[in-house]
Amino acid sequence: MPFLSPPPAGDCDLPQEWRAVLRVLWLVGVAAVLVVSCLPASSPPIQALDALPLSDKLQHAAAYLALAFLPALHEERRAIVALALGLIAMGAGLEFCQLLAEGRYFSVADMAADLGGVLLGTGVGLAARGWIGLAARRNVPEF
Repeated sequence: MPFLSPPPAGDCDLPQEWRAVLRVLWLVGVAAVLVVSCLPASSPPIQALDALPLSDKLQHAAAYLALAFLPALHEERRAIVALALGLIAMGAGLEFCQLLAEGRYFSVADMAADLGGVLLGTGVGLAARGWIGLAARRNVPEF
């Protein structure tokens, strides 16, 4: 059924103000991941994350899914690819940084979870982008 599949993600129909908000949210998210990833295991934020009923791998995947999803909603395709590759490299690099943090350890499984989150976030963001464009072209009220 053609109405169920989104159109190819082309130019984004989001207003510039929304794009600016999404970019700020993305920057805040990247900063949060950078800081939290380098904290020692005894720090309150890490202890709070450890207390959540979510596996460490699911936390990694969710964080990187969100970081990949936001730019996929509105950036140009080249930027989306560059940001996705940058997020993958950031996840790998932060695993090496954790070798320097007390009580933290290097994990290839964490890097795999980061990669999965980036791939899923990019895909979902591109699909949502297509639907946002379709809604804008059909003058559907915004949520």
